[in-house]
Amino acid sequence: MSGSKKKKITKAERLKLLQEEEERRLKEEEEARLKHEKEEMERLEIQRIEKEKWSRLEAKDLERRNEELEELCLLEGCFPEAEKLKQETRLLSQWKHYIQCDGSPDPSVAQEMNTFISLWKEKTNETFEEVIEKSKVVLNLIEKLKFILLEISPCDLQVKNIIQHQGSILQLQELLHLKFNVATEILLRQASTLADLDSGNMEKVIKDENVTLYVWANLKKNPRYRSVRFSETQIGFEIPRILATSNIALRLLHTHYDHVSTLHLVSTPSKEDTSSVTEPVKDDVDNVEKAISKEVEEKSKQQERGSHLIQEEEIKVEEEQGDIEVKMSSAEEESEAIKCELEMKVLSETILAAQLLLVENASEKPEFFEDNMVDLCQFTTLGGIYHLDILELPPQCKRVKGWMIMEILKEGLQKYTYPPETTEDLETENAFPPIEVTLEVHENVIFFEDPMVARWDAEGKHWRTDGISNVFYKPKERLVTFSLETFGPLTLIQDAHINMPYQSWELRPLDVNKVLLTVTTVFTEIQIQIKENLCMLSSIKLRDKKHVSILEGKWMTPIPFIIALKEAGLNIFPTRHSHFYVIINNKVPLVEVKAYRQMALLSSAFAFGWSKWNLLCNSTKVVFKVREHLTEECTETPNWAILMFSGDRAQRLKIKEESEAFSEALKEETEFHSTLYHMLKDCASKEAMEKVRSSNCQFVNSVCHMLLSTRLLSYS
Repeated sequence: MSGSKKKKITKAERLKLLQEEEERRLKEEEEARLKHEKEEMERLEIQRIEKEKWSRLEAKDLERRNEELEELCLLEGCFPEAEKLKQETRLLSQWKHYIQCDGSPDPSVAQEMNTFISLWKEKTNETFEEVIEKSKVVLNLIEKLKFILLEISPCDLQVKNIIQHQGSILQLQELLHLKFNVATEILLRQASTLADLDSGNMEKVIKDENVTLYVWANLKKNPRYRSVRFSETQIGFEIPRILATSNIALRLLHTHYDHVSTLHLVSTPSKEDTSSVTEPVKDDVDNVEKAISKEVEEKSKQQERGSHLIQEEEIKVEEEQGDIEVKMSSAEEESEAIKCELEMKVLSETILAAQLLLVENASEKPEFFEDNMVDLCQFTTLGGIYHLDILELPPQCKRVKGWMIMEILKEGLQKYTYPPETTEDLETENAFPPIEVTLEVHENVIFFEDPMVARWDAEGKHWRTDGISNVFYKPKERLVTFSLETFGPLTLIQDAHINMPYQSWELRPLDVNKVLLTVTTVFTEIQIQIKENLCMLSSIKLRDKKHVSILEGKWMTPIPFIIALKEAGLNIFPTRHSHFYVIINNKVPLVEVKAYRQMALLSSAFAFGWSKWNLLCNSTKVVFKVREHLTEECTETPNWAILMFSGDRAQRLKIKEESEAFSEALKEETEFHSTLYHMLKDCASKEAMEKVRSSNCQFVNSVCHMLLSTRLLSYS
């Protein structure tokens, strides 16, 4: 029993154990300290090595910067070349128009436009069909004038020309609508001869590619005839008893264009916008021209001194004269070459200034709008304008003894006021209820949400949503039904930024000088093909279903193409005010422009794509995916590289799209470069770089314009 008992620890043994414990603790602390010091030294060493490596790379980048920028400058010479080709095309177009002598005016010549407008004003008694035919010429002229204002750089257009073109557009729009009113009056005078045998009222529908007229004349004044439906359509009105018994006509003039909304004036470039960029270059031109003239002057003085020597040694003098003539001609050739080079430099700087204007954000939001007013910076009209009018029926023509007698009112076509401004009988409060209207949405327009209906306020010159109630939209039938208090111009509106911000995008080569731009939004996927100076809508997908559009397969130059997409409801083109209505990943304008220019240069052989890391880097840098793309073969997991660009430095990042966190760490065995071109040149094939160098200047310019117009790096 005593042997099995635990031995009692003495005081000395306890002290010894405590001492050993303390020694072990101190040893562990020392080991931990040494380990920490070692790790810190290793970290500092790695940091030092990285810093040295970084410094070497920066030094190397700095050393070749000028050389790389010079090479990029030569490649970017395609932009002024493309602009010169556009100018030549415009001149050729003017010449072709001149030699055609088809009677239509040149829209850029004020005198011709004024003559055209005056002659058409003098023409009277045109039928609706005749006005529609003439409208094709007028709409074409308006379109051409708008393209002049948009296509020609604001730096090249003088203020007086801008005012002149805008004035011509307004005159043509007003005169065209006036002609439609006069033609409607002529048609309504003959209403009794066109009356329907069943109802006794007149109904007429005239359809054209740009205009559709629906007109109904109340000849019988039957109080029970309250529902007006135009034949073979569901378009029509539910009218109150007072209108069913009145001497009126109902007109729905659907113009497939918008000549009602205020003309958006093309802003004239301020001196800050253009002069700041082009003035230094113009100074260079002046200085060089002075230097050249001085050089030529010195050469002529040498010639004078040489003429004195002629008297002494004629043979020698003849040789010297020959040398001087050669030198003079070579000096003149050299001066001409320098002058041409500097002109291209000025043009290049002007183009850059115009490109910067395309990505410029307005500093102030448009003026305050009332609750019921439509902000046209936030919303857009779609499908044209529905001119709804209640008209007083003019006196009808009568046949008397083989003659057609027609009473023509001096005041012309008059509108019937509904509801009347004053009414004596206060009990007739419910005699003027809202009129129910059913309209058809234009077949070529896409609404991603139910359209809103707006009416034009002629006094305030803006669209309003009050006075319209019970709006109901049938998407399958494409019909909008609503109740309307007062008649006038109506339109359907949609949020202009419904497809912004974009969810993703990709730009990839298809063939030599041909690329496909894909933009994916919440509602749709839009594919655009670009080749030479043309663009085409390749396909539209709505909620994974293909949608057919009349724009598909039609090649157009960039600006008309952009306008056509907007008018079809496919707006992926932000304006300078869009950042007030969309949460964007705003980038420094110069960085954005430089990125688009270089992406366009490389687009013949490289595919570019959206990267989620672009959201996480600051506004002075852009991040996107890139890979060489020479064949149509598309792998399921393409080997994308992540590139970061700050305008003056391009680098390949170590991270991938699937990485957990963002890091600006450089990928192993890669270097910095001043341009995207030289960054990709490091790892690209010979074939790819050859394709890049042989790219068509108009193609590069078109790709760049589309990138600047969509602003993919800021709006996705």
